[in-house]
Amino acid sequence: MPEALAVHHLIEGWTFRQADGPTPDTWLPVKRVPTNVHLDLIDNGIIPDPFLGFNELDAEWVADQAWTYKVTLPEVAPRKDGAITVLAFDGLDTFATVKLNGQVILESDNMFIPHRLDVTKQLKPGPDNILEIDFASARLRAIEIRDAHPEHKWVGFNGDMSRLAVRKAQYHWGWDWGPILSTCGPWRSVRLETYDARISDIRVDYQLEGPFSTANGTITASVEGPGKSVVFRVKLEDVLVFEESTDVVNGIARVEFRVKEPRLWYPHGYGAQPLYTATATLSAEGVELHEASRRTGFRKGELVQEPDEVGKTFFFRINGVDVFCGGSDWIPADSFTPRVSEERYRKWLEMMVDGYQVMIRIWGGGIWEEDIFYDICDELGILVWQDFMFGCGNYPAYPTYLDSVRTECIANVSRLRHHPSVVIYAGNNEDYQVQEANNLTYDYEDKNPDNWLKTDFPARYIYEKLLPEVVEAESPHVPYHPGSPWGDGLKTSNPTVGDMHQWNVWHGTQEKYQIFDTLGGRFNSEFGMEAFPHIDTIKYYCTDASQLYPQSHMIDFHNKADGHERRIATYLVENFRTQTDLEAFIHLTQLSQAEALMFGYRGWRRQWGQKRFCGGALVWQLNDCWPVTSWSIVDYFLRKKAAYYAMRRALAPVAVAVKRAHFDWSVVHARVPKTSSYEVWVASNDSKELTATVELRFISVSSGKDIKERVLKEDITLVANGTTDVLTGTIDNVSEEPHVLAARIWINGKIVSRDIDWPQPLKYLSFEDRGVKVQQGCEVITVTAQKPTKGLVFEERSGVLVEDSAIDIVPGDEHVIRIRGIAKGDAPLKWTYLGKS
Repeated sequence: MPEALAVHHLIEGWTFRQADGPTPDTWLPVKRVPTNVHLDLIDNGIIPDPFLGFNELDAEWVADQAWTYKVTLPEVAPRKDGAITVLAFDGLDTFATVKLNGQVILESDNMFIPHRLDVTKQLKPGPDNILEIDFASARLRAIEIRDAHPEHKWVGFNGDMSRLAVRKAQYHWGWDWGPILSTCGPWRSVRLETYDARISDIRVDYQLEGPFSTANGTITASVEGPGKSVVFRVKLEDVLVFEESTDVVNGIARVEFRVKEPRLWYPHGYGAQPLYTATATLSAEGVELHEASRRTGFRKGELVQEPDEVGKTFFFRINGVDVFCGGSDWIPADSFTPRVSEERYRKWLEMMVDGYQVMIRIWGGGIWEEDIFYDICDELGILVWQDFMFGCGNYPAYPTYLDSVRTECIANVSRLRHHPSVVIYAGNNEDYQVQEANNLTYDYEDKNPDNWLKTDFPARYIYEKLLPEVVEAESPHVPYHPGSPWGDGLKTSNPTVGDMHQWNVWHGTQEKYQIFDTLGGRFNSEFGMEAFPHIDTIKYYCTDASQLYPQSHMIDFHNKADGHERRIATYLVENFRTQTDLEAFIHLTQLSQAEALMFGYRGWRRQWGQKRFCGGALVWQLNDCWPVTSWSIVDYFLRKKAAYYAMRRALAPVAVAVKRAHFDWSVVHARVPKTSSYEVWVASNDSKELTATVELRFISVSSGKDIKERVLKEDITLVANGTTDVLTGTIDNVSEEPHVLAARIWINGKIVSRDIDWPQPLKYLSFEDRGVKVQQGCEVITVTAQKPTKGLVFEERSGVLVEDSAIDIVPGDEHVIRIRGIAKGDAPLKWTYLGKS
């Protein structure tokens, strides 16, 4: 009688050692697997926490050593006829030699490839089966491989270029926001499975027909072993919508299905996220041997690239609805990813939804993310832009490398294909920019892939042949894009086509952030501005109290960006009155970042409504992998920076905007023009037209009084899913004192958005005696001011969620801000604003 699949997760009981260390017979305990060697060395007191102080330097030696992990397998029963026992490794980082009872059963060199090994014959009955995994130094192996291929040009940005030789997370070599911590170990699940037959894969292919009234498709189960039949079921929550049984033929069971009036999956803010579960139950001789399932959502996702008068559009359409993709870029949430919990992933992604961010881009220098990451995106309605794991380099393309890449990408695309959240695959991050920067050969008109392999840019073969073939075979319903940025083979900075990484604010020509919106393209998939993290984050890693000042050695060590001192200083000195107190300095850097991102998002969202000129904007970056000063809008400990809230306001479902014309004070000797024009508009992502009232006030910065009559526009019809121009005007800079333009919008009698435009630069204004009052209860904070106030920020406290922060306030406009996590008797949140003494 056949028996059902049995799984034993090999989590506990492991030990490890330094394979070539001074005491090779000393085995140390491992708390749990998945793991990597740095976590185990920290747990055993061998290295200090690399995130503290200068401790990263004290952990460098780990990368050059070989390490061995060992575990005794659970007792093995006598072999049963027909039963198969498999060792499954979801991820081994990176150069791994696996031995069972001293016999080599696997040599692996790609951390992104899962392995399943039939060990039925190698296992001995009883309790004495020993599994060992030797991990060689990835850093040293990478150098060996690079040196063995002198014909290749090993060039790129960030880290040692030998990294390009190895299929390992590239950020482990250090990046301009992360430390050099080259890990190894069983970084994903290790299991022992015994079965007669199993379902190795489920694939759901479908099309939405008519006006999305029917989902027609097939469900396919791949079967290993002598399973006879499969019962397929599709459920929406607990409601069965489809059921059918079929026989297994040549290892495949397949049925056609039809779901009438399917509930469609949408990104949040545009509709619901219903998820269907497709289950396959494998049986033989009346015994259920294995059951596997995939959760999916029915949706039609399109990348709309159509010629227009500018060039070619680049935006996403879900179920016929055009979606402006405001959101963030994502890096691994830790240098040591095995300790990123489901709870932590969920907090990150819920933070995006709370901030009206609709898309996350998984960056190509990190990892293919954990299943739970994509599961949560499905649940929350977050669209996923998925890079393939190539970042900032000229990757080789010799035959064994191509074979490894193909295996890796088939495994991961097939793993992800059922997720409705995944709406695009991009071949790489900035590799075409590396090609441009190093004058590598790229003749877009040459369409012969064999020729590409003979050039000094052979990775074109990966991005324009291998990867699109994998996506077409494994996930044909998801669009493929050769790289990020990329656009029809044109220069990657071309603003008329494809996506763009706009780094001429911060990097490059260091433009004023006030003109961010004029620098973008059809889809701005990277841009950003650095800011210091929260003071508590700095105090966590700054282990020497004497180093708690803005330019200290230890604080600088926790900023890996080239020239960060000069770049931060440039943007601060151009815009703000300088501060040397650490907390005041932190506040200035965060305001600088918030202002920069506001100018970008606000303007690019307006361009969405202008014939879809801009299809989206993804800030670099949402998160950090360690406590650091970086471009993140939320730091390693999930403490939000001011920019998070600025983005939230710019991406709100309905957002009013007011902006005066920019003049570059730094090149006109600080002469203010005699007049300045201004504009007011409203962005809406609602699928219907709305009726609104818009107000514009003109308020003196120094006195807080209105210097002229407000403008009130009633019963305005707001364009659906676009932008509505409301009014324009002129500021008389000669006879009118410096004043803010304060806009508000009401829908159904409720204020839904505010925006305030300030004379630039802010350093020319005085912010003394603002008359700010903050009244805090357990559920709301009420804020008023007697004079225009800039950047009022509330303390980021663990467990406390504030609806809005980094706000501008004007007289006569009370802000009521919801708050969660404050109990009666708790100390009120601290707060500050620009210029507060």
